Amino acid sequence: MCLGVPGELLETYEKDDMPMGKVDFGGIAKEICLAYTPEAQVGQYVLVHVGFAISVIDQDEADEIVGYLEEIAQAGEEEERERLERLKRGEPEQEGQA
Repeated sequence: MCLGVPGELLETYEKDDMPMGKVDFGGIAKEICLAYTPEAQVGQYVLVHVGFAISVIDQDEADEIVGYLEEIAQAGEEEERERLERLKRGEPEQEGQA
């Protein structure tokens, strides 16, 4: 399974003859390769996987994906709280749990 993270394209440029861009991920800007999405324009949202923009998406889709990622993070945090509570009670960890 792969995970694509949406971000807003802040600027575009070429580096070593490759189309590149700076993409904002909620306040953190990263350099991203735009070779698969050379049509991407500043202000648009791109879906990024391992440093490559793999598609151009609209803001509604970006917001939806971010919402899903936040739900996943919250579920993981809740699971970890429950695990720590079980450990505090002296319950052994179940097989398959970290």
